[in-house]
Amino acid sequence: MTTHAGRYAFRIGPTGMLGALGLLLLLFVAVAGPVIWGADASHLNVAAAQQGPSAQHLLGTDSLGRDMFARVMSGARLSLVLAVLATALGSAAGVLLGAFPTVLGRRGRRAWESVMNTAIAFPALLLALCVATVAGVGAKGAVWALGIASAPNFARLTYTLASSVSGSDYVLAARILGVSRPRLMLRHVLPNIAEPLIVTTTLQVGGMLIALSGLSFIGLGVQPPSYDWGRLLNENLNRIYTAPAAALAPGVAIVIAGLVFTALGESATALVRADAPPARLGRFGGAPRPTAAPRPQAGPAGQKPAMPTADAGAYALRVHDLSVVFPGPVGPVHTVRGVTLDVRRGERVGIVGESGSGKTLTAMAIAGLVPEPGRVTAARMEIAGRDPGTLRAPERRRLLGSMTAVVFQDPLSSFNPALKMGRQLTEASEVHLGLPHAQAIRLAQDRLHQVRVPSPALRMAQYPHELSGGMRQRAMIAMGLMGEPELIIADEPTTALDVTVQEQIVRLLGQINQDTNAAVLMISHDISVVTSLCHRVVVMYAGHIVEDIDVASLLAGPAHPYTQALLASVPHMGSDRNQPLATIPGRPPQPLELPGGCAFAPRCPFASDTCRSRQPPLQARDGRRVACWHPRPPRAADPTDTTTTTAGPA
Repeated sequence: MTTHAGRYAFRIGPTGMLGALGLLLLLFVAVAGPVIWGADASHLNVAAAQQGPSAQHLLGTDSLGRDMFARVMSGARLSLVLAVLATALGSAAGVLLGAFPTVLGRRGRRAWESVMNTAIAFPALLLALCVATVAGVGAKGAVWALGIASAPNFARLTYTLASSVSGSDYVLAARILGVSRPRLMLRHVLPNIAEPLIVTTTLQVGGMLIALSGLSFIGLGVQPPSYDWGRLLNENLNRIYTAPAAALAPGVAIVIAGLVFTALGESATALVRADAPPARLGRFGGAPRPTAAPRPQAGPAGQKPAMPTADAGAYALRVHDLSVVFPGPVGPVHTVRGVTLDVRRGERVGIVGESGSGKTLTAMAIAGLVPEPGRVTAARMEIAGRDPGTLRAPERRRLLGSMTAVVFQDPLSSFNPALKMGRQLTEASEVHLGLPHAQAIRLAQDRLHQVRVPSPALRMAQYPHELSGGMRQRAMIAMGLMGEPELIIADEPTTALDVTVQEQIVRLLGQINQDTNAAVLMISHDISVVTSLCHRVVVMYAGHIVEDIDVASLLAGPAHPYTQALLASVPHMGSDRNQPLATIPGRPPQPLELPGGCAFAPRCPFASDTCRSRQPPLQARDGRRVACWHPRPPRAADPTDTTTTTAGPA
């Protein structure tokens, strides 16, 4: 049997077919058994007691002359109902216990882990026996006992799955938006781990059926006059040698039912694995990584707006001496070191550098999205003139969630794959602006139209994987515009897009900057993309700013050797195809391997003993800031160099 889900297909094998047929048979027996065989199962006939199999009694009779076949068929309902109830109790408690700690703080998670580790270390069977004794002998006590005993292991599984989701970009963004913890858990965490939990629950029913039958067999489960398969096994086991059919029939029923649920669970596992790709791949497949930088444009209106001057208004962002520290095996690891950056309203600033330079962590620290156990410190941190650290929690969430927009690098992983686009776009305006749902939908459609997404109503009814890479990135920008952003942080928004879509996204950010006067802080490893959009470029290396320079001066000639090397490594139309591409020798230092002097000294052709022994300060020099003991003089612009003639602020 083949079933299609979009572009993907999965096949239900023989095991799945047998499991499905077995489940139908069990459901029929559970529903119809007491109706069809109930009278024979309860009819007493002492004269026919303990008879062997016959045409009248297929499995013989018990000590009171009741038909064993009828009792096995009638006992199916109680056996299956109790197994499902115990599984539901254990899984529900386990899901709640396992998912909620993922939205707690670091201390809350540690406390939960200690309690759960202790509970898991306690033998489940012993725990079930203790609870059954306390709760009381009987079906109710058995269900509670097995439900409570199975909850810790289910909680551990849920916690492991939820932990892989809780660090996702969309969960971090929802926290900053101020989404409540129950809503965060129910909307953003649980839907994304539902499939493996359902599979595990299906498998658990078979095990729970066997466990419940075991409790009934030893006298702690179902009590007379009620009976389940375990009780029937207990009553007839002493006849194993004289009437084996009557003694073994309840056990065979238990084994068959357990195998049915195991087959269903295994088949469900295969279905989940086969159906997984739609949640991870775009509708048109993964977009190829660009091989060349997009050709810079003059801007949406064909003109290059002037960079805001010092008296153009208040600052959108002021950060002084920003540091990000993570605990390491031999001490703290300083991934961002003393970053000072001011961005005026309406200004577009780019942060460039190699992988591991700290540019993304700097942006995430500004947005309040540095994951635990990272620690952010700053002598000064202001967004739109307000310090997030001095605000109450609701005001801080509004500042970071509404007045700060973050455009993540990979929108497919940044959007919640289990929610439609409309639900995700409207969340910010509903939480912070207090808009009714209908008005939030209209605002979301307007924002999608603003970022040039065709058919906004249709797109809002789709899931993230149904949109192309360019549309997802536009939708991510639209989500940032759902509030009232003073600062837009774009974390490599063009990395996974082809050059044509790259150009569209860059022009779109420039247009939004002109329309809203929101400052743009763009992070990229591609210096040519940054120079096509930004007024100013900040170059980072090893967690430290090495140069802060306006685009015109950058193209005329940067002062820091690292900036020069980055600029030289960008191919342009005048590059000699017979020569290999320019590269920077060596590799960036790891945070635990930072030298005592300039971090770039081991790779710098101009390094001296002073560079290797002393860290250069970031000082103003010729209209720029540069951290170098031997800054290079600016060169004159070469009219034949297309790098200098085509690149410029959008």
